[in-house]
Amino acid sequence: MSTDTGLVSRRPASGAAGRDQRALLTAGLVVAAAAAALYLAAVATHPWAAMLKGFDLSVYRMGGVLARNNAAALYTWHLPGEPGIQFTYTPFAALVFAAISGVPFHTLMGVAAAVSVFALVATVWIAFRELGWRGTARMGATLLVAGIALWLEPVQRTLFLGQIELMLMGLIVWDLCQPDRRWWKGAATGIAAGIKLVPLIFIAYLVLTRRFRQAAVAAGAFVATVVTGFAVLPHASAQWWLHGSFLQAGRTGFVGDQANQSLRGILTRLAGTVGTGQALWWAAAIVVGVLGLAAAVLLHRAGRTFAGLMACALTALLISPISWDHHWVWIAPGLAVLADAAVRAGRGARARAGWLAVAAAVAVLYAAWPHFWSRRAGLLQGGLIGYAPATSFGHGDNPRYLEYHWHGLQLIAGNLYLLAGAALFAIVLVTAARVRGVTPPKD
Repeated sequence: MSTDTGLVSRRPASGAAGRDQRALLTAGLVVAAAAAALYLAAVATHPWAAMLKGFDLSVYRMGGVLARNNAAALYTWHLPGEPGIQFTYTPFAALVFAAISGVPFHTLMGVAAAVSVFALVATVWIAFRELGWRGTARMGATLLVAGIALWLEPVQRTLFLGQIELMLMGLIVWDLCQPDRRWWKGAATGIAAGIKLVPLIFIAYLVLTRRFRQAAVAAGAFVATVVTGFAVLPHASAQWWLHGSFLQAGRTGFVGDQANQSLRGILTRLAGTVGTGQALWWAAAIVVGVLGLAAAVLLHRAGRTFAGLMACALTALLISPISWDHHWVWIAPGLAVLADAAVRAGRGARARAGWLAVAAAVAVLYAAWPHFWSRRAGLLQGGLIGYAPATSFGHGDNPRYLEYHWHGLQLIAGNLYLLAGAALFAIVLVTAARVRGVTPPKD
């Protein structure tokens, strides 16, 4: 991959380029150390439930317990007093959670947080490798972006809830960034889809980019998870797959909830009813899905393979019926793509400033801001979307839900991740159009 800057050159750096790389490494070390120190200090000085409550992890764990002891109740169980809180993943996922359900909760929560942080750093490390960064520059850029990403609200929410989003993201990025010659490439993506269905879009992406063997491996792995579920949990699998539970987005709660930063979420809030929002979403999802995958394919064919992968991930976030705030952890490797674009702008000062401005705006808009607007200000969990009032544990539909009555700045703040994602999507489309027909550079 060629470039006109020494920061990402494969040749040994010297002179000004070498100084730039050392400066980047220093900046990365400072930012990563500060981010980690602040987070550890917050963990040490706040109650456990304020930092690592693990609400979602407790639901996963309960799904594992049900899979072991009362599988027939896997999809009828709900949290006592909260009918909107249910187990919403596949039977195969329940089997995965069953394997860890015997681990003490606090131990499990600590391990989940540690593995999630590792997955975040590993994803950014792989991102810069795929973007052509090497040596000192790659290390410095990884530390810098990962340090910033640790304090994004989607990342903090993932850690707080004990969610698996960072792990799944790391698994998919690691898998799809393997050399095509490896026979097992795609298997991990298929397994990820067997746990949570949204990664199925990456199988379609493999097909469209003519990586048919990898797509077949991914599809085969996904089918294997379904078969395993039927073999071990036949009743639950029939309910999930044959009776259509997997199509019921409302199982996860009120689809118009503030935290649902997807096209369906915003359209439901604007329409004022779940049913009307669903009809609008189908039309929007088809258009955005086609455009997004087309842009991803164009980027891939132009040699911008990692940017193509990120375009596919962004498309998934937009068109998925449910994209909770913590699903937007994909912003982390997205920041790596934006930083790379700024560096590759070379001597074009205006273009470089533009890309850096976009990266800075993304970091600010998705940051884990404190609850400045709350009477009881908290350190974390306060993304800017929190400015808009949210219904607590809503399920089904109710015209009195707060999200239906937003006005003024609440409409912007409450839909902020989706609106920012739509702006990034427009940038993706423009970039893909510009590189259409470009021949990939040869190494």
